[in-house]
Amino acid sequence: MEWINQAGGVPAAAAAVAPAIRALSGFASVSFSADESVAGLSADGLDALYVKLPEALSSNPSSLAVSGLGIFTIKPHGKTGRLAGKVSIVTGSAQGFGEGIARHMAAEGAFVIIADLNEELARSVAGSLCAQFGENSAVALRVNVGDEGSVEALVRETVLHYGGLDVFVSNAGILKAGSLEEMTLENFELVTKINYTAFFLCTKYAARPMKIQRRFAPERWYDILQINSKSGLDGSNKNFAYAGGKFGGIGLVQSFAKELVECGVKVNAICPGNFYDGPLWSDPQNGLFVQYLRTGKVPGAQSIEDVKNFYLSKVPMNRGCDPLDVARAIFYSVEQQCETGQAIPVTGGQIMLK
Repeated sequence: MEWINQAGGVPAAAAAVAPAIRALSGFASVSFSADESVAGLSADGLDALYVKLPEALSSNPSSLAVSGLGIFTIKPHGKTGRLAGKVSIVTGSAQGFGEGIARHMAAEGAFVIIADLNEELARSVAGSLCAQFGENSAVALRVNVGDEGSVEALVRETVLHYGGLDVFVSNAGILKAGSLEEMTLENFELVTKINYTAFFLCTKYAARPMKIQRRFAPERWYDILQINSKSGLDGSNKNFAYAGGKFGGIGLVQSFAKELVECGVKVNAICPGNFYDGPLWSDPQNGLFVQYLRTGKVPGAQSIEDVKNFYLSKVPMNRGCDPLDVARAIFYSVEQQCETGQAIPVTGGQIMLK
C-alpha cells in the first residue's frame, strides 16, 4: 500500500481515514487499532478509499477493516448536553483556567483531551472526569504547544482515539511581566512563542481533521478558539510581552477565520478578564499578584491585597472572571453559526468593544 507510506506511515494514514468514517457514521465515536496484516477495504490511494467509504458504511457496521492499516471500531457516543459527543482538545488544561474549562465542557457532553506539558497532573484530571462523566469521557495527552512535532502528535493521537476533532481550545499560555529595562530577550521570545506562535501551530494541525469531516458532512461546522485576554484588547503597562502576543493572536484569529470559513471551520477568540483564584494570579511564588507587587506595576501597593483591590476597582461588576464564564462563551461560539473572526470580551464590563 504505497499510499500509506506516502501519508507518513500507518498512524498518519489512519488519522486521515478516521475523520471520514466518523462523519459518515453520524459522528459516532471511532477508535483505531493498528493491524497491517488485516484484510478489508482496500484502494490504490486515499482519495480512492474515500470514494469507497460511503458504500462500506451504508449498513452502519460496528467496525471497518482497512487493508494495510487496521480496524476502526464504531459505536454511538451516548452523550447528551450542549456539546454532546463533540471531540474537544483543551491545551493547558491540567490546572487553573484550562482545567475549569475542560470540566464544564465535559459536563455538557464533550469528549475532552486534557492536553498539558504536565502529563502526570493531566492524567489525574482526566481520571476524575471519567469518574464523574463516564468511561472514556477524557484522555490525557502530553503536549508542548511551542513544538510543532508535539502539536501534530497531539492532534493525531486524538483522532486515533476518538475518530476526529470538533472543538480545539487553545488555552495554554505564559506570562512574564516586567518593564522594558527588566525584560530579557529570552523571556520575551518565550512568551511570544507560547502565546502567539503556538496558536499558529495548533490551528494548522487542528484544522486538518476538521476539513476531512467537512468533506463528508458539509452541513457541519467546527470550532477553533483561542483563549485570549482583555490584554489583547487593551495595552498592559509593564506587561507588553503578554499583551503584544495577545494582540497578535486576535490578528491570527481574524486571518484564520477568513481562510478556514470555506472549510466549515469557525475561528474565534475569548477575551477573559482576570481569574484571581487561579494559579496564574494567586500562586504565592510566581503568581501575578506577586509579580506585580515586586515590579511596582501598581503604584503605592504595599501588599498583595492592595494589588487585588486595585484590579477589582477597575471592573464595573467588581468581580473576577471564572472558568464557567469563559465556558459559556465557548458554548455560545460553538452553537452560533453566523459568527467567525470575533474577539468576545468576558470582563465584567472592564473592556467594552467600540
